[in-house]
Amino acid sequence: MLIYENIRLALFSLKANKMRALLTMLGIIIGISSVIAIMTVGNSLTASVTDSMSSMGANNITVGLQQKSEEEEVTEEGIRFEESGSVKTPDEDDYFTREMLENYCDTYADSITAISASQSVGSGQITDGGLYANISMLGCSVGYYLANDISVSDGRLFSERELDDASKVAIISDKAVNNMFDGNAEDALGSIIQVNAGDKYYNFTVVGIYEYETSSFGFSSSSEKEITTTMYIPLKTAMELTHTTGYQQFTVVTASGIDSDEFAETTESFFNTYYRNNRDFEVSAYSMASMVETLSSMLSTITTAIAVIAGIALIVGGIGVMNIMLVSITERTREIGTRKALGAPNSSIRLQFIVESIVICLVGGIIGIILGIILGIAAASLLGTAATPSLGSIIISITFSMAIGVFFGYYPANKAAKMDPIEALRYE
Repeated sequence: MLIYENIRLALFSLKANKMRALLTMLGIIIGISSVIAIMTVGNSLTASVTDSMSSMGANNITVGLQQKSEEEEVTEEGIRFEESGSVKTPDEDDYFTREMLENYCDTYADSITAISASQSVGSGQITDGGLYANISMLGCSVGYYLANDISVSDGRLFSERELDDASKVAIISDKAVNNMFDGNAEDALGSIIQVNAGDKYYNFTVVGIYEYETSSFGFSSSSEKEITTTMYIPLKTAMELTHTTGYQQFTVVTASGIDSDEFAETTESFFNTYYRNNRDFEVSAYSMASMVETLSSMLSTITTAIAVIAGIALIVGGIGVMNIMLVSITERTREIGTRKALGAPNSSIRLQFIVESIVICLVGGIIGIILGIILGIAAASLLGTAATPSLGSIIISITFSMAIGVFFGYYPANKAAKMDPIEALRYE
């Protein structure tokens, strides 16, 4: 009942001094709204980036060759040194072989959904008289489409026979269709296109068309006509064109329910048995899930750090609250003296002013939260991401507001409680 009465008195005091109360709460409002807005934008960006990366294959494991660390040697005199750090390039003898991948798939058949392997042939152009389309030729296995979430809008993917027979078939982008066939997909499908790559000319039959999407991680200043898009061909075809027999790297699509981080370590151990005697290279495997987790953690840390810096305004706001409470106590000295003369204990006086300080900070905190959410949503929409207000930061902000009220309100409240009633009643 006493607390309720003190809250009522505090609200009455705020209503009686609206402008002073607003100016007092301004530091709290700015601090809370800044923290909420920053946390909202930070969470939104984190969610957007991690969703984008997850859509690229959260359960995918990339396996590749990594140069071994230079071995330390010791001379007869006991001097230690490392060989000079030269960068080595893997050759055919170092590549993963088809037999390695087949053994791997047989050994872990229950843990693997698909193997995605690719081979770049190089950049070039589809040409037909004065018409052209810039392309990058990439040979890919059937698992590549699953690992990279590629689907065709017109036509079809490669058949098993085309993949096995190294057929000269291709899947091109809608941008290439716009340049070469005036956007007519029906004319493009089944047509034979001439590709100039590396000063060599190849003929391919178009069997599929995919919709080109601009990467969210990059920006191209090229015009629509000059954009380079990928032209997919069967992996075996690409390997014959480039005269390669192995793979520098590949991607594993793990089965549902498999811990990709743990399976990445298993994969690394499996292939390193083949590279035990390789002097220059070893196998490295990492999962997209670990990359997403690391990136998410990094963004969250940055967001929190910026929010803490913005929260310094709360300290300034707290000092403002303490200052105005001291002024309020001075103005109400006779009221305090009267209450003490009528028998009010020190604890009652102290509680009255602490509650008033908490109410000021709490009202300012609520206004700051509302303003912060509005600013956060507006900023997130400008960045093109869905706003994700942080419930945790809102709860912390409310709690922190009340804590500031107690901390900065205690000294003025204690000063009021220790007033001598006779001196207070004499105060003019």
